[in-house]
Amino acid sequence: MRNVLTVLAFLCFFTQYGYGQERTVSGRVVGAADSLPVPGVSVTVQGSSIGTATDLEGNYTISVPGNEAVLLFSFLGMTTVQETVGDRSVINVVLAPAASQLDEVVVIGYGTAVKRDLTGSIVSIDGSEVADKPATNPVASLQGKVAGVHITNSGRPGAEPDIRIRGTNTIHGIKPLYVVDGILNDNIDYLNPSDIESIEILKDPSSLAIFGVRGANGVIAITTKQAKAGELNFNFNSTVGFKQVSDPMDMTDAAGFKMLYDEQLVNDGATPYNYEKWTANTDWQDEIFQKGILNYNHLSVSGATEKNKFYMGLGYTTEQGMIKHEQLNKITLSLNDELQLNENLRVGINFNGYRSELPQNREVDAAIRAAPIAPVFHEESGLYHTLPDFQRAQIWNPMVNVELRKNTLISRQYRAVGSVFAEVDFLEDFTFRAAFLADYGFNQSRSYSPLINVYNPDIAGDGIDHLVETTSVNQSQDIYTKVQSDWLLTYKNSFNDHNLTAMAGWTSYYNSFEGTSGHRTQGDGRPIPNEPRFWYVDIGDSDTQTGTGSAWERANLSFLSRVLYNYKYKYLLNLSYRRDGSSGFLPENPKRWQNFASVGAAWVVSEEDFMKSQSTVNLLKLKGSWGLLGNQNTGDQYRYPAYPLLVPGNSAVFGDDVVPAYEPDYIADPNLHWESVYAWEAGFELNAFKNRLYVEAVWYDKKTEDILVTVPGTLGSRPGLSNVGSISNHGLELAASWNQELGEDLSLSVSGNFTTVDNEVLDLVSEGYEIFNGISRTAIGYPIGYFYGYISDGIYQTDTEIRQSPTNQINEVKPGDIKYRDVNGDGNITQDDRTLIGNPTPDFTYGIALSLNYRGFDVSADFTGVYGNELFRDWNRGSFSQFNFQEHMLDRWHGAGTSNWEPLISSRSNNRLVSTYYIEDGSFFRVRNIQLGYNLNRQTLEKLGLKALRIYLNAQNPWTFTNSTGYTPEIGGSSTSFGIDNGTYPVPAIYTLGVNLNF
Repeated sequence: MRNVLTVLAFLCFFTQYGYGQERTVSGRVVGAADSLPVPGVSVTVQGSSIGTATDLEGNYTISVPGNEAVLLFSFLGMTTVQETVGDRSVINVVLAPAASQLDEVVVIGYGTAVKRDLTGSIVSIDGSEVADKPATNPVASLQGKVAGVHITNSGRPGAEPDIRIRGTNTIHGIKPLYVVDGILNDNIDYLNPSDIESIEILKDPSSLAIFGVRGANGVIAITTKQAKAGELNFNFNSTVGFKQVSDPMDMTDAAGFKMLYDEQLVNDGATPYNYEKWTANTDWQDEIFQKGILNYNHLSVSGATEKNKFYMGLGYTTEQGMIKHEQLNKITLSLNDELQLNENLRVGINFNGYRSELPQNREVDAAIRAAPIAPVFHEESGLYHTLPDFQRAQIWNPMVNVELRKNTLISRQYRAVGSVFAEVDFLEDFTFRAAFLADYGFNQSRSYSPLINVYNPDIAGDGIDHLVETTSVNQSQDIYTKVQSDWLLTYKNSFNDHNLTAMAGWTSYYNSFEGTSGHRTQGDGRPIPNEPRFWYVDIGDSDTQTGTGSAWERANLSFLSRVLYNYKYKYLLNLSYRRDGSSGFLPENPKRWQNFASVGAAWVVSEEDFMKSQSTVNLLKLKGSWGLLGNQNTGDQYRYPAYPLLVPGNSAVFGDDVVPAYEPDYIADPNLHWESVYAWEAGFELNAFKNRLYVEAVWYDKKTEDILVTVPGTLGSRPGLSNVGSISNHGLELAASWNQELGEDLSLSVSGNFTTVDNEVLDLVSEGYEIFNGISRTAIGYPIGYFYGYISDGIYQTDTEIRQSPTNQINEVKPGDIKYRDVNGDGNITQDDRTLIGNPTPDFTYGIALSLNYRGFDVSADFTGVYGNELFRDWNRGSFSQFNFQEHMLDRWHGAGTSNWEPLISSRSNNRLVSTYYIEDGSFFRVRNIQLGYNLNRQTLEKLGLKALRIYLNAQNPWTFTNSTGYTPEIGGSSTSFGIDNGTYPVPAIYTLGVNLNF
């Protein structure tokens, strides 16, 4: 199929565009200020790698493919000039000093704008920044690159990263809004990084208010690639590599385990264990992990004339996980076409298609909990070996799930996201755009539970232990539908020194979900065959069949407007307004419709007359904005907040009949509405030293109010749901870069960013009200999702110390046990001594990027770091089974003075309480990416008949410096529970070789 599409695309372009005759163009480039020649100017054919550079006299000569070719003249610190060749053979160019990088056009809500005309904080990232990085989700590659954006990646193939823009804003959803080619969405799983032209991250209120109830968590706007004028281009990208667990957990081997386990048994008053049947020394991590192979391929073809622009990209990805038999397969298709019907009318389509076979995800917890004394396999029986009796009821041999349940899941996702639009210019200054956008997702899954037998040396006879004696199948499918329409009128004009862009219109958005699932086990004692053609719920025993389903739909209607105004490009004003109506609330509720607005202002100081006499500062902008944003991202529980589910209540008896009763899950406040965020920021942007230096600094403040919170009911009544919560986030964002030409062929770029976050819950229901989510708590006066427990004050060394310490009213304690702090000072250790013991939100995050270019070579390095947050190690705290020991437990207390941190090895519950003993430092510094690339020179390319050829090596996450003991210090989660290590899946080191071919 892929070959057919490629051939069709070739034929289409050969027919429509043909090949132009190659010709030679020459000329001279001088500076606008002094008319002196400018050496080293890059002269390239747009959309290709054909290029050259001016000599010491500013002269150049270049061969171009035809009359429609467009030449780009670029030089650091100067404006880029674009010239269409036409019938000219001599093109002389004058380069003017560049005002700043702020002259780039960026995507904003429902339109575009020149960045220097904006008053807020919008960061633009070129698509090339993510195209050659080994990640199936393009946003994952932005980790550490953007101030104010905290990205926590997962090592699972295809997994979506945890993204928090300027803090955690609510107790509900944390996801930002994605806008891909204009359509609003909640994920971008269907996109291929190589199809992305640019990514804009919108963080400030003046750019977010236009998104109304979906703008509070920030917006990531993505523009996919389109053809460039005068360009016929074929491009092929391929990346191949492997990944591995670079930091396995330090667990005891068989000898260490035996020593500690026997010591534990003695401490608990039992006799040492008999290891006669358990003589192995197994590293279970080595058994389950693999070097995962990955391969990303992408082929695109594009072409354009003055009337039509066409682009098609086809991608195929295969990526193995870190655990054996995990594999992601993904095919993507991107297609867009824009047709200029006449001078004033344009129409176009955009389409992105996706088919994915998801991996059968496995967990790592069994591999770090299983005792190393058990063998992996029993050769005589041909079965995997069971674990010792002190584990086997709760923990299986890790290879049972990995091998005996391998390839027992078929999970496929299909996605079609597209739009059509028409745009007309009229009355010179007006443009009307109508767009219809839709997203259809279909997911299907079938799984099989096979018979599982293992060898158990404690069973007489053949030793076969039947762990699972019945086969079963599960089947599910679901459908997501999103439909959006935009009707926008834009007015753009300049008169005298006034420049105005005004937009107004309305938009509708509808989304729905339908899902069903079923389960059935085998019948008549005959197992269901382990073949995919039998994995349907119409096989087996019909009496065992169970099923469930769910569905919902919701619609929004919105009116919006925006004004961008500036006077002499010095005084800037941005105004936005949006009114949203939602079907999630009662029709009679006056707050069913909500208003959102923002105002932003900026002063470009460098445009003032008193700045003209100096040459150091090229641009200085002071800016600030305020806005009211909205959040409807409240999760499935409150998708219809005004329409609670009915749940079983007290039943009634009428004669011999028991009649079940149902009641609302909660009592909804009749004035319920979506959450509101009041946000402001103030800062400056600076370009200096001939635009080599760029600095941006912003102080931001966000206060989320009207958070939907469950209010406890009085005795005998149902709980309520009201808008009573409030959360604050504020901090500082800094970003800076320096670009320097070190010689004729050598250039250096250095950039960095720094972000602080101060998060606090200001209000919930009342003082003392808490939201419990496992070990995490959310309460007034504390950061959201903080860790709540006891403070460890060391280890009891002697009985005398126990008698002289506060009395532990929770557990009986002995020497070697953890000593907890008497926080309230009442002389006793009780539950009232629990307090904040850790904060999963970091004090600050930072990123550094370096790049060096010399002739055809380039080398770059990205670094990222987090400081001031805590993690909670929870995977080895449970008491339901005996686990393997971490190596640091070899330094345990085993007599007075031997340790004041590691307790004695014991199963006593005192040492398993949630406490600072399980808190770990979440700070880390990571070498995120190192890349070495080479672009073939023009002479070699001409011999090969190519436009460009780039070869590169990339190392991702090769080194991480951290004090945490888990596989990774990156641990995400939900709004109210994150940073908890339950045996978190590793974030691997990835090494790749890539080629980018243009022809």
